[in-house]
This record gives sequence, structure tokens and C-alpha cells, in this order.
Amino acid sequence: MSLAHRGVLFLDETPEFGSHALDALRQPLEAGHVVIARSSGVVRFPAKFLMVLAANPCPCGRYSPKGTLCECPPSSIRRYQARLSGPLLDRVDLRVEAERVTRAELTAEGARGESTATVADRVRAARERAARRLAGTPWRTNSDVPGRELRNRWHAAPGAMDEAERSLERGVLSARGLDRVLRVAWTVADLVGRDRPDARDVALALQLRTGVPRGVPMAIGALT
Repeated sequence: MSLAHRGVLFLDETPEFGSHALDALRQPLEAGHVVIARSSGVVRFPAKFLMVLAANPCPCGRYSPKGTLCECPPSSIRRYQARLSGPLLDRVDLRVEAERVTRAELTAEGARGESTATVADRVRAARERAARRLAGTPWRTNSDVPGRELRNRWHAAPGAMDEAERSLERGVLSARGLDRVLRVAWTVADLVGRDRPDARDVALALQLRTGVPRGVPMAIGALT
């Protein structure tokens, strides 16, 4: 975790990691540092990183609601998916299901989607917008701002958070999850050039967090 400080910590085949190793990620994700305690003393290492988890839907990797060659019994699929604990998943802001690549996509010629340079320019502009908003504060990016400060000092558009707050009341979101939805909504607003999140930005943040379609496009570029 400390070696990934100010970078990306990528865990492939995440359910194959031991539960103790995965649960050890939780506190550093909140605090931005990791503490190692031994009989000779305690050492604190910086560990502020972007965590990316990849996982198959089942042990064989072929499960799909649309039907595939998967032969894993339902109980096996449930146990496999349960290896990622609720408290750990509560700290994951974006959950995206990768569709199976088709033969046509594999054999198609020419570039698909936006170039890296185009995306980099949009991200750079979003970071500059956030930096201007946070000027004079201890924070530089949306991810740095504590949830309480984000709620009290920078407000979304009137009514924008209504659906997210209803999700909190129904137990779909935790208090931490509500703050993280708001933080992602601010990032979406920065990416598309809005002064503050509106209902569309919050809906996309909710969709990315819960995986439940809410009638908004997944591509950031489609929102401009």
C-alpha cells in the first residue's frame, strides 16, 4: 500500500486474496496511511492511493445473467462474491461491469473511442477547475475533501441530492456512501464543466456506485 502512495494499487482476481489482506485495505483508504505495530515499536507509512479491484463474477469466470457456459452452482457463486466484504465495497466509488468482447470488436480495424490525449485534456481541465474551487483550503482535489466539509461548504444544485438521500433512508447507501456519491458527482460536474453538480451528475454517481441503471449515459463525454 505504501509503495502505491500517490499512485494506483491494482488488485487482479481480487476474490482470490485472503480476507485479512483485503480488510487491511479499509483503514488506509480512509486515513491515507498505514500503521505497522511490532513489539519494538510502531511505524507509520504514507499510503494515499487509488485502489482498482478486478474480479470475475464467479470462480470459472463465465457467469452472465444472459446465460453462458458457466456451470458454477449458485451457492458457489454466492460464496465467491461474498469474499469481497460489505465494508470494503462501501469504500469503492465506481463499480463497472465489463461486457464480454465480441469477435467483431476484436477483428474491427481502426481506433475505437476517444484517444488518450483527448481524455487527458478533459481530466486536466477538471483538476484545474477543482483546484480553483479549493484555493485557500488545505485540499487540492475532490478526493481530499472530508465528507462533512463537502456537504457544508460546497452545495449541489437544489434538489440534486434528493434521490441519493432517499437511497440513504432506504438503506441502499451508508452515510459514507452518500458522501462518496456527492464527491463523485462533483468530479462529474468538473469533467463536463458545470459550476456544481445537478441531478444528472448525482444520478450518474449513483449509477456508478450501485450498478443500477438510472437512465443516464455512462460515458462522461456524452454528458457535454
